[in-house]
Amino acid sequence: MARSIFADEATATPLVAASILSADFGALALDARRAIDAGADALHIDVMDGHFVPNLSMGPVVCSALRDHMPDVSQDVHLMISNPMDRIEQFAKAGVHHLTVHVEVLDDPRAAAGAIHDLGCTAGIACNPATDVAQMLDVIDAFDMALVMSVVPGFSGQAFMPEVLEKTRVLRDAMGPGGHIQMDGGVAPATAAACRAAGCTVLVSASALFGSDDMPGVVNTLRGG
Repeated sequence: MARSIFADEATATPLVAASILSADFGALALDARRAIDAGADALHIDVMDGHFVPNLSMGPVVCSALRDHMPDVSQDVHLMISNPMDRIEQFAKAGVHHLTVHVEVLDDPRAAAGAIHDLGCTAGIACNPATDVAQMLDVIDAFDMALVMSVVPGFSGQAFMPEVLEKTRVLRDAMGPGGHIQMDGGVAPATAAACRAAGCTVLVSASALFGSDDMPGVVNTLRGG
């Protein structure tokens, strides 16, 4: 069975998470499997509530359906919602392996990490481009991963914001070499090298991956091959 890609320490080879926000929703399981067969390490599932971000997207039912079709694949769920702690149990019961919540909406980040761990999932903490990364530094030790948004969250296909790379450098210094730092938004072959150089160990790819005729080539390039 699959397990969280964040269960072990980061290695020198970056991981690639395929963001299904850019997949063909009419053939979701087939398109998701195509990305995994191309070499992606996990499925990245963006959950949006139309409140924290201006869009609506997937929920636990989608995660459960993907689990039924792909029990061998790790699910990395990014909760871009205003009330994540009200929903984490639903996602855990759907069979996901990892849950990321946003620092902007957490009253007690350490308690949030503990609650996610108690459900058997690894825990991540995320920040938007406009959020000061200092908000994450005092609590990052409670989490298995830090996620830096490199676009304003809500829609796939946006341009990468290079100014957020300084956040990953700060987080890398704080977390040490084995900590996972994930970059999400506008990650493509043209921007991946800068992400790796700044200390990112997990690269989320959406339109660059699902919009390519050469998925294995994109995955290889994202990793630095």
